[in-house]
Amino acid sequence: MADTIAEAVDLLYMIDQENLTPDQQIALGTALATLAQAERLDQINERLLGIQHLISGWAHRAAVDGVR
Repeated sequence: MADTIAEAVDLLYMIDQENLTPDQQIALGTALATLAQAERLDQINERLLGIQHLISGWAHRAAVDGVR
């Protein structure tokens, strides 16, 4: 997902902002803000996956230790 976000940001930054109407400038700003939010959500998702793996490892070890 990060690659898709980066590609979209690159495309948006390639837009010649000097020739945009005020409405188009607002839409561009909104698109950039939305992409920034998506990037942050992707970062949060990555951290949550790391936490999930850690907890799964603990649960697996607890189950194995409990069997002994």
